[in-house]
Amino acid sequence: MNTHETGPRGHGRPVVAVLGIGTMGDAMARNIAAAGLELRVWNRSREPAEALAEVGAVVCETPAEACRGAKVVLTILANERTVAETVDQAREGIDRDAVWLQCCTVSPGGSRRLADKAAAMGVAYVEAPLLGTKEPAVAGTLTILAAASDMCAGERVQPVLDAVGTRTVWLDAISQPSSLKLAYNSWVLTTVEGVAEALTLAEGLGVDPRQLINVINGSALNSTYVQSKGPKMISDDLDAPSFPLEAAAKDAGLIADAARDAGLELGIVEVVRDRLQLAVTNGLGRADVAATYRMSRRAPAA
Repeated sequence: MNTHETGPRGHGRPVVAVLGIGTMGDAMARNIAAAGLELRVWNRSREPAEALAEVGAVVCETPAEACRGAKVVLTILANERTVAETVDQAREGIDRDAVWLQCCTVSPGGSRRLADKAAAMGVAYVEAPLLGTKEPAVAGTLTILAAASDMCAGERVQPVLDAVGTRTVWLDAISQPSSLKLAYNSWVLTTVEGVAEALTLAEGLGVDPRQLINVINGSALNSTYVQSKGPKMISDDLDAPSFPLEAAAKDAGLIADAARDAGLELGIVEVVRDRLQLAVTNGLGRADVAATYRMSRRAPAA
């Protein structure tokens, strides 16, 4: 059951178009179908979309075809540019009484630009970035940060949010969800890098890094995230990503840029961004974000 914090209550059973069937899009689409909502899907490469035919989705050749007849158009794509390009392709198929539900992580400026695009198209807009990775997406337990161009738009997308998550946090300004998502991800990414370096230090000083995870467990600084990622780092179980490192690097860049634009100096975030980008350059982009541990363990160049 999705709890709605200071926001609208949903009604109706809208037809939903999902544009973008990656790891998150696939899981969300399956939960939307499981909730009994009619589903239309599109992906740039057709094969991931075709896999959703088994849950009753209509697989479409173009974004515009997917959007025809849909009352909620959900975008879950790689970045702002891809979202904007895809919506331009979909434009002729989007009904003027549809709501655009935008779930991609973008910058605050990107959020405002996409909202302006929706306004120019004459469609309602809901910004709804997600907190959670593959596992909660599959389980339908995501937390959604949301803001709507109007209360009615929020009500109309709530059945979709209820299908993919267990908590919706409604915010006031349209760019606030993206801003809060970046702040949240700054904590996630600095935590991952901190764990990676602490484990590397323990190992480098001759201590079994598993002992560090054991000591952290039960301490004031323990967390489920540390207990999940730490053992995966040590066992090198990082090739089936819940949060791909290349996506983490993209988000780290957005965080650093947003901080700079706000006149803030976040030195740790900038270091983490550079570490993640280096890991991508070294071929780790498709591994889990915790693969930054592999970079920490590499001997520095002489």
